[in-house]
Amino acid sequence: MQGNAPHGPRAAVYLPGSRMGTEIERKFLVDVARLPREALREGSRFVQGYLSLSPTVRVRVSERPGLPTEAWITVKGPGGLMRAEYEYAIPVEDARAMVLLCVASLRKTRFRVLVGDHVWDLDQYHDRYEGLWIAEIELDEPDEDFTRPPWITDEVTDDPAYTNAAIALGSLPTPTR
Repeated sequence: MQGNAPHGPRAAVYLPGSRMGTEIERKFLVDVARLPREALREGSRFVQGYLSLSPTVRVRVSERPGLPTEAWITVKGPGGLMRAEYEYAIPVEDARAMVLLCVASLRKTRFRVLVGDHVWDLDQYHDRYEGLWIAEIELDEPDEDFTRPPWITDEVTDDPAYTNAAIALGSLPTPTR
């Protein structure tokens, strides 16, 4: 059964030499004690599952108080800093049903924080990984300059253990609290 995606594709075509269909993202661990309190005001609760790990096929449901629930299916190619990514909005009920078919899943809360010219995504993981926080920044170019907030620590962009799929599979040691 096909559902109608309410917002169309985020990236529909990947052309060599083009950035369309390409995600450029850097990831860092977070020193939670250094986060400004206002950064943690309103977060979106995500449940996301993985239908496939190679390529990565993710289904995500996002809930935020006062806003409509949203859902997406995303296909990602291999890579760390730069990789193919295609994301499409899908009906929420379809996404909830697909999460039940996934080989692994996780729950997290995402906070969005403006630092300089970029919006950072701060992910607070739940359940087994309560206490783990990862900050992500999406860039237009791999070597793009950005303001480093004081609350980021080690870069984990190229560490496959810190992909969301690996975290969903339980590959990291449980954080100490």
